[in-house]
Amino acid sequence: MFYTDTPDNALRFGDIVQRYIISAPNIRQPSYETDFNIVVEKPKFCAVMSPCCSIGEKAIALSPLLPLQKNFWGNPYFKEDLTRINRRMLAEQSVTPEQWDKYSPEERQRRTEEGLQYALVELFIYENNELLPQYNLIRRGEEISTRQYMIDFRKIYRVNCDLIISAARSPLETKILQLSVEARKELREKIAYYFERIPAEDAPYLEEG
Repeated sequence: MFYTDTPDNALRFGDIVQRYIISAPNIRQPSYETDFNIVVEKPKFCAVMSPCCSIGEKAIALSPLLPLQKNFWGNPYFKEDLTRINRRMLAEQSVTPEQWDKYSPEERQRRTEEGLQYALVELFIYENNELLPQYNLIRRGEEISTRQYMIDFRKIYRVNCDLIISAARSPLETKILQLSVEARKELREKIAYYFERIPAEDAPYLEEG
């Protein structure tokens, strides 16, 4: 079960909420003198990215729900269940069979030896629900109808709101859906992996320690 049937009377990490405004400055270069503009968006839905115990002090972190990419349906493993993108998988499952066949035997062996890994590390898929609007995608002449959405960990915004005092003392009427414990665990584990990845240039120093 992806969503709980008994949501808490509080905001939780991963909740889908509505009626929030997000914004980000656009700059040409890092300089206080540069020209800039601020892009303001009113997404239909957002996901709560603040841990439950960190919601408060009139601020919350949100990530907008985005439509899926039509190329997801090109991978047979994903097509059977798009939420598989949220979990670790075998190397050959993370790409299409055609892509896998293009790798050299050495590359396939290297990837296989890495074991279970995340694909599309910056994305998390939200399952279908009747409370989410249906939309259509066209892939290779085929129309795909879905109510699934995704969040991108690269698109997380701080929103200030006077009514956010704590997880339980917030505008709870904006809450639409709450993840199940298992789905929230998957979100927590994947976003933790996204931020904890060690760059290759740091690895030798950490191994010495």
